[in-house]
Amino acid sequence: MTDISVDTAPVSGESRSLWATAMLRLRRNKAAMASIVVLIVMAIAGAIGPLVAPHSYSEVYPEFVKVKPSLSPYPQEAQIIPAAESALRRARVDLGEIEVEGGKVRIPVSSERRDLDPRISRYLERSDVFSNAEMSIDANDPKKGVMEASVQQLYFLMGTDANGRDLFSRILISLRISLLIGALATAVALVIGVLYGATAGFVGGRVDNVMMRFVDVMYSLPFVFFVILLMVFFGRNLVLMFLAVGAVEWLDMARIVRGQTLSLRRREFVQAAEAMGVSGRAIVRRHIIPNTAGIVIIYMTLLIPRVILLESFLSFLGLGVQEPLTSLGVLISEGAKNMRNAPFMLFYPAATMTVLLFALNFLGDGLRDALDPKDR
Repeated sequence: MTDISVDTAPVSGESRSLWATAMLRLRRNKAAMASIVVLIVMAIAGAIGPLVAPHSYSEVYPEFVKVKPSLSPYPQEAQIIPAAESALRRARVDLGEIEVEGGKVRIPVSSERRDLDPRISRYLERSDVFSNAEMSIDANDPKKGVMEASVQQLYFLMGTDANGRDLFSRILISLRISLLIGALATAVALVIGVLYGATAGFVGGRVDNVMMRFVDVMYSLPFVFFVILLMVFFGRNLVLMFLAVGAVEWLDMARIVRGQTLSLRRREFVQAAEAMGVSGRAIVRRHIIPNTAGIVIIYMTLLIPRVILLESFLSFLGLGVQEPLTSLGVLISEGAKNMRNAPFMLFYPAATMTVLLFALNFLGDGLRDALDPKDR
């Protein structure tokens, strides 16, 4: 009789939890990992960028309105002479041939009616173009002199807007505002929606019906009316934006969590765990939360771009971010008004928002694939 032996040695290998498996699968998704890098870079740019930018986002340069993006410093040589003539127009003096050389400008001046006053050099210093202006008067003829000044080197990598403000600095501060509103408003919607939806789904019955009817009533309220009502009581500020957007967007989250909870309560693995005597807390921790957390996280990544677009809509109506602060929506709205004569004002903010929204959507798709319990 042949002896058949069966190898009963334990199979070596380390079991992974749902979250460890999800992180492993997320790392293999190149689009999602690239999106994480892009979002981290944008978050750092929005947090630190306005502090180290060469210009303040609210600083106005009246002589550099809608200048084109350039790696060369402004003013360019063709702009220096008109800027000097414009600055000295109020001085009521006659100008000779203006010479520009090595970052310096030399302006011969004369007056037929009176002797020159050395203080007229202040007219140059009031300009955004010149600094360290000095006036030297001819000792033989006090009605003639020479004015010298340094030409300031101003860099506008993305040009300036219709008010003469640096567009690059404006985009950095708009990134901070848009990401801040998107993240915090989404957090408000997440907390309210998850708690509300989970409660309605677990309790069920009449309580569930009453809670869901309240959600239907909230859906019927016009969003803009709700925002205006909040502004009447609290005024215009960023905190109001978080409350207004988050207090509306939690409705979808509540419905999603409620539906998922009702579905999980009828699943076989939950009923089997109850039959085996597993406690309710353990069932929630080991079965309910892992199966709902994926959907919640995915919806959160998709809700942030939606919140950013809502904030842009409110700012376009004048109900959102107010000057001198700005957001991507405000910059895009201003760029659309100047699209013909200054297309760069629309291109750079629109490109920034496009990259941001693509990164958030790619990350959401990657999280959806990584956290799907059916595809472990």
